[in-house]
Amino acid sequence: MTTTALSVRDMLVVYEDFAALNRVSLDVQHQESFGIVGESGSGKSTLLRAISGLSAFQEGSLTVDSRNFNGRKRDREFYRTVQMVFQDPYGSLHPRQTVDRLLLEPLAIHGFDNVDARIARALDEVGLGSGFRFRYSHQLSGGQRQRIAIARALIVEPKILLLDEPTSALDASIQAEILNLLEQARRDRSLTFVMVSHDLGVISHMCERLAVMKSGEIVEILPADALEKRQFSADYTRQLLVASEGFRRD
Repeated sequence: MTTTALSVRDMLVVYEDFAALNRVSLDVQHQESFGIVGESGSGKSTLLRAISGLSAFQEGSLTVDSRNFNGRKRDREFYRTVQMVFQDPYGSLHPRQTVDRLLLEPLAIHGFDNVDARIARALDEVGLGSGFRFRYSHQLSGGQRQRIAIARALIVEPKILLLDEPTSALDASIQAEILNLLEQARRDRSLTFVMVSHDLGVISHMCERLAVMKSGEIVEILPADALEKRQFSADYTRQLLVASEGFRRD
């Protein structure tokens, strides 16, 4: 029997009379990988930011692990349950902190002990050895920075990862490595993913279901394999599919 890890109901986000999210509702099941796709400005990242508490929502509700949240306020337990990996690995890490400091901070906030062993394990899990522990972010490549960002999210042992286009700022040769790393972490830790991407190929590879968004609304929710089978109802989904290089057909 599946149970709901995250539920959004009638979520409304308004910026100066513009509805960035217009009554959005969706459910994500425990250990599911759920994708969100749409063109730029469709509301994908706004939805992730509203779930995470980085942006406020004016109306609607959010339920995470059977706990209800409104607006923007989140508590420490929420952030033990939900962590986020951002799009830009060059902007999401503090340039004046070493990798050790970046990984130590969330452990200190959430009261973990045995921090040295946890940091070493986190670096190993993302394919970086202890030699990276005292480097600064400017000494790392984009792929290495994103591995550190993933390690920072995983180190507090969350149940849900919010992934905001985690590979779009990386070279194509590195993207597959990061996606494989995330998928391995999901299997090993029984994680729930909510992944935003403009790349339908990435979503179809990583996710079991997806929501298609346009103009702050969900157009349809469907299984990921429905894209390849052309089993969708919205014309907008067809347009996205045609525009995606990974799904071109003669």
